[in-house]
Amino acid sequence: MELKLPKKALVTGAAGFLGSHLCKRLLDDGYEVTALDNLFTGTKRNIEELVGNRRFSFVLHDVTQPFWGQFDEIYNLACPASPIHYQHNPVETTKSSVLGMMNMLELALKTKAKVLHTSTSEIYGDPLVHPQVESYWGNVNTIGIRSCYDEGKRCAETLAADYRREYGVDGRMVRIFNTYGPHMHPNDGRVISNFIMQALNNEDITLFGDGKQTRSFQYCDDLVEAMRRYMDLPRRKIDAFVKKHKLGAPVINTGNPGEYTIKQLAEETLRQIPESKSKLIYKPLPSDDPKRRKPDITLAKELLKWEPRVPLAEGLAKTIGYFRDFVQG
Repeated sequence: MELKLPKKALVTGAAGFLGSHLCKRLLDDGYEVTALDNLFTGTKRNIEELVGNRRFSFVLHDVTQPFWGQFDEIYNLACPASPIHYQHNPVETTKSSVLGMMNMLELALKTKAKVLHTSTSEIYGDPLVHPQVESYWGNVNTIGIRSCYDEGKRCAETLAADYRREYGVDGRMVRIFNTYGPHMHPNDGRVISNFIMQALNNEDITLFGDGKQTRSFQYCDDLVEAMRRYMDLPRRKIDAFVKKHKLGAPVINTGNPGEYTIKQLAEETLRQIPESKSKLIYKPLPSDDPKRRKPDITLAKELLKWEPRVPLAEGLAKTIGYFRDFVQG
């Protein structure tokens, strides 16, 4: 009887919020996982429960430098994803997106691995089309304070598409809309972690502008499910799908189409932390901050037979529970 070896997966940005959840899911699915991270925004705390698993190994590495190994699947998640972190060192942010993507594509080219690139809804900028569909090219400021992230991710998509067309690399892309859950960095500046931490610490909850700008919030487990379904599909099915929809490259939105104002999110956060003494305060809207953000997930539903299942109130409760433990210990 032939011994069946586990599939090998490489995850970049593995000690980050999403990377750590993906690593756990891959291990649960029977994979051998190599986790790469330079710990700029990630933390070993996120993966400490995985370290004892014999199929898991962590490598301290920056994706802007080449990496070698034999893998079946590569998941490229490495890049600071919150405005506070990616604006802290914008040149390094762009390099992590562009050089990191190129290094992973080169590795995939040499080893015949499938590669999944995590792009972002930020490639749509402050959208003039609502909800956002994959065929929309976006409305992005190329020289603004958010451009290092927005344009870096856009260039990474270009590389993935060109490596596919020119060299035949099996690259797949997901444009991730606002995602939240346990393992978020408590000081990453993103709206959900901000509101929860402010409420737990009895600090005023900061709303920018009039609080009527909208976002769509996807729980992390829903996103990981979409990513795994995408990578499990045979390439011929994806190629046929790309041709059918005239996409140019295999890129799909992943997000929760439920749309909430930022003020509604703040109010729900306070409802779930009733002991909080926090009050809502308003500050000026930051430069290039999108007014509306909502994914059209028609293509993801068709290709992956997927849609998010975790409602905001439920996911928020789990995330608040994580942050309570973080604050207390």
